Amino acid sequence: MRKTIIAGLIAATLIPVAAQAQITPSERRELYRDRQDIRQERRDLDRAYRSGDPREIREERREYRGAVREYREDYRYARRDWGRNDWRQYRNHNRDLYRGYGWRSDNRYQTFRPGVRIGVGYYSPRYYVNDYSRYRLPRPGFNQRWVRHYNDVLLIDVRSGYVVDVIRNLYW
Repeated sequence: MRKTIIAGLIAATLIPVAAQAQITPSERRELYRDRQDIRQERRDLDRAYRSGDPREIREERREYRGAVREYREDYRYARRDWGRNDWRQYRNHNRDLYRGYGWRSDNRYQTFRPGVRIGVGYYSPRYYVNDYSRYRLPRPGFNQRWVRHYNDVLLIDVRSGYVVDVIRNLYW
């Protein structure tokens, strides 16, 4: 019973999030098919629970978890891919918006990569990109902020200081 409730909660949290993502129609269809697969795997798992065979339950549980994991990966990839492609096309048509206008930082330039922890001085509020939608950047998650570092834009987890994503040379 507990696992059924947990699976229901997982599905309830994933479906609204997928509706918020701005992804292409083909990716949306693929995610819809993945959700159908998850529902089918859930039905098979429920059927295995009713039969009571431990081997069958274990096998169906493994397949169900794999389907959920695959759905999450596909969703993350589709959302990340959408965010990366949208700003490039927009930037090519609106070059004046992405001009740096002599912006300087108190820190020297350093190349960052995702997963690196950086100092608070690199992501203080004066470096926040508050109008991320103007630059067609994906919406930051909870406790995340887009931060400008010279011509790069970093997505930072402000609680821990970890770099989540890097977009190099966003500004001209």
